[in-house]
Amino acid sequence: MTANSKSYDGFTDEERAAMKEHATELKATKRRGAKADTEPEVLAKIAEMEDADRVLAERVHALVKEHAPALTAKLWYGMPAYARDGKVVCFFQSAQKFKSRYATLGFSDQAALDEDTLWPTAYALTALDPATEKRIAALIEQAAG
Repeated sequence: MTANSKSYDGFTDEERAAMKEHATELKATKRRGAKADTEPEVLAKIAEMEDADRVLAERVHALVKEHAPALTAKLWYGMPAYARDGKVVCFFQSAQKFKSRYATLGFSDQAALDEDTLWPTAYALTALDPATEKRIAALIEQAAG
């Protein structure tokens, strides 16, 4: 590296911001207790999203509530997420969060999506139509176990 070059620590500004959000979320959970209703915080975060992402996130939220009512809405790295026994099963990542080309519907290792020795854990999401909603509903039901 030359004296004029910047050092690179491996994280983007967006990633650092997400880590700070997660630290804040953990502190808030500890303060109010793990059983507190955090759905209003999730809905507020969704409401802050740009229109295209907000529409997708609202619908994903509704699909989770309908097809996996046992999952609890919570924030996870500043993203809407849905947990079982406090552990994230699935999440929605807006495109704007990391300046991405598309939103993502992702699943953690807590999701019961295992299929042979290889299976997808994240899906690019650009629009919702009845067929896509049906696929998402099936994935959410399977993931929730």
